[in-house]
Amino acid sequence: MIRKVLIVDDDRILCSLIQKKFEKYKNIFSVLTAKDGMEAVEKLKGNTTSLVVTDIQMPRMDGFALLAHLSENYPDVPVIVFTGHGTPKSKKAVLGKGAAGYIEKPFKVEDLAQKVIATLKKESEGGTLQTISLEMFIQLIEMEQKTCTIRVFNKLSRGQGVLFFRNGELMDARFRAMQGKPAAYEIFSWDKVTLSIQDTCAIKEKRIDEELQAILFEAMRLKDEAEEHGESADETRDEKEAEKDIKRSEAPPAPVADIVRHKLEKLMGEKNVLENIYQDRSWDYLLTQTVKVGKFFGAGILKACYINQGESTDFILLPGDETTVITVSPKCPRDRILQVLSE
Repeated sequence: MIRKVLIVDDDRILCSLIQKKFEKYKNIFSVLTAKDGMEAVEKLKGNTTSLVVTDIQMPRMDGFALLAHLSENYPDVPVIVFTGHGTPKSKKAVLGKGAAGYIEKPFKVEDLAQKVIATLKKESEGGTLQTISLEMFIQLIEMEQKTCTIRVFNKLSRGQGVLFFRNGELMDARFRAMQGKPAAYEIFSWDKVTLSIQDTCAIKEKRIDEELQAILFEAMRLKDEAEEHGESADETRDEKEAEKDIKRSEAPPAPVADIVRHKLEKLMGEKNVLENIYQDRSWDYLLTQTVKVGKFFGAGILKACYINQGESTDFILLPGDETTVITVSPKCPRDRILQVLSE
């Protein structure tokens, strides 16, 4: 997920220099520029911004006024302040208003870049999840009563939204100029997403007064209504490309598969309980994401994963350098097998 960093300064030459020097970090973040606080406010409305870097002395709307605006409307967006007229008093005032960093001019652009990157890393301190159901994940947030900020990236439209949770309650949502329930409806309608999780929530006042389930149901209703009018952004082709191929591998059994088979047959005393055991890297990514979800919720170490697709064959996945796949009948003694594999 490419973050957006907004640079605010009336010095056009400095802005252009920073933008040019930051080009080498384009795989981490992109740069927006504004000549003063008023232009920055407009840029913030149209872009989901991860960080603001601003000067203090600017025409029309200075850095202090911009800080106040951000604190009121975007409390989750960190701010780094740079100034050519710094004093101990101004530094104390800036940091006291919630700025994440303070730099005096002149400065090395590379030093600023490192501070930007270090600040952006806090956005995903709780992990980054891909190919996961947003609806399922936020319901887990509610059940576990987690406090966090979730930044949601729509892989199809390239849009970015933010969800704020405190003790499992949806406090607020933001997407471009939308806030509250309208933003939540939009974000919850997305199918293919990447989630970036921050283990804090800057929102203290609850701006969404409905229950999470009611918000979800309304989002799905609006989505269905939009699709009936041909407004859906998610095409079937994209969904098929995002799905995993879960057909079993034709590769011959690997040594580790033989060890697992021997262990199960020896400890369980049953010869026909397993259909096949093989290794298949196409499952590696799914297990990696499952481990991240488990870690986020403190679920412990993943030892085995049972998948019931409602078909004639079920799967048991074992993590490792390569995922070991065990195909079994849905009528197998599932709990007994998982117990043996977890020992």
